Amino acid sequence: MWAGILTIACSLRVHWPPMQRAEVIIVGAGIGGLVTALSLAEAGFEPHVFEAAAEVNPIGAGINLLPHAVRELCELGLEQSLRARAIEPVELAYFTKRGERIWAEPRGMRAGYRWPQLSIHRGVLQAELLRSVTERLGSERLHLGHHLDSFELADPGGVRAHFVDGQTRASRARVDGRLLIGADGIHSKVRKRFRPDEGPPRWNGAILWRGVAEAAPFLGGRTMVMAGHAAQKFVVYPIEQLEAGSSGQRINFVAELRFDPARGFEREDWNRQGRLEDFLPAFEPWRFDWLDVPGLIRAAEQTWVYPMVDRDPLEAWTEGPVTLLGDAAHPMYPIGSNGASQAILDARVLTGCLRYYRDTPERALERYDEIRREATSKIVLANRGQGPEQCMEIVEQRAPLGFSTLGDVISDEELEEIADRYKRLAGFAVRELNERRSLAEPTA
Repeated sequence: MWAGILTIACSLRVHWPPMQRAEVIIVGAGIGGLVTALSLAEAGFEPHVFEAAAEVNPIGAGINLLPHAVRELCELGLEQSLRARAIEPVELAYFTKRGERIWAEPRGMRAGYRWPQLSIHRGVLQAELLRSVTERLGSERLHLGHHLDSFELADPGGVRAHFVDGQTRASRARVDGRLLIGADGIHSKVRKRFRPDEGPPRWNGAILWRGVAEAAPFLGGRTMVMAGHAAQKFVVYPIEQLEAGSSGQRINFVAELRFDPARGFEREDWNRQGRLEDFLPAFEPWRFDWLDVPGLIRAAEQTWVYPMVDRDPLEAWTEGPVTLLGDAAHPMYPIGSNGASQAILDARVLTGCLRYYRDTPERALERYDEIRREATSKIVLANRGQGPEQCMEIVEQRAPLGFSTLGDVISDEELEEIADRYKRLAGFAVRELNERRSLAEPTA
């Protein structure tokens, strides 16, 4: 599906001289790193992106971009291309494990936002970002097959980074830069600078099986659903309309089961294929009048298995000319559709700070740290408590055998407070988002 777009990036094998310069070194070509590159280039900086993988493949499954992140992508001129390949959900609905409706709220522009919410395949989003980077920055600014081996602060300022081939460990490049941005994910090499003895990510006992199936629309074709409770959950939403003339959709799902955390887990790897026998039996009874859950799972060509992990918030992201961004800075449980959205916000706030403190970039990184670290730390901790999804667990605890009247179990006021509290925390309360200025504007 993405071969035409990805061929551009996958063919880039830049061999640099023994020493080279880059104004801003971005480590990682994920969503956060690519949005950072686009934002900084638009603001007049000269970023270079270094990615460890020799090829950038469309891994993962669906992703939800909330209106506060979509706004920033629209400001980068990506609205038309992304909306053409996405579904715009108009409702988020919560259900019990029996398919009983708990709560629903409008989403995107139907909820009063000036920007939509977008459900899209992660690979489609990354491919579009890659295409934009190569078109706007030039292919010479994207360096694949460059694994960060080490870096050190330079005297009197800046940073020197050493890159090697991820397979052979042969030296690829030594790069002097004014700044280094670590956007290299949950196993960030840059993050180790700040907490060298941190160890593996923190696992909460939950395992996620992700997949995409082609199926008929459910609940009107523009609804995002979360069903179940903390120990067993099913998340499902459409991410793309099938070809013209077809009524079908590509539907993303996440099946989640919780186990004893003491048993340990395998290293996170988005490429690890799952097995139906490990999780499908638990969902066999989940046949609702609005969705056949086991039928949808079986319709997927393959599934991918991944543990639900995060890391404890750091005391600092920044050291001189070096800072962190996205999952390298604040890996969080995939609750509330906030992981990628927060990385996009990071990129834009960082850009705004660098625009304001253009002559003192280290002060810009400090200010970025001050603004974003506290905000994202609160989301990491809130997601450990189920975030907005706690309404399902509350109903499960209060009425494990079901209910005849929801109001006897939980009030509308309690449900609204749970939803509104998380929106405020994550930065997408309707009025505040609609009225605030762009995050990429110069920020003192």
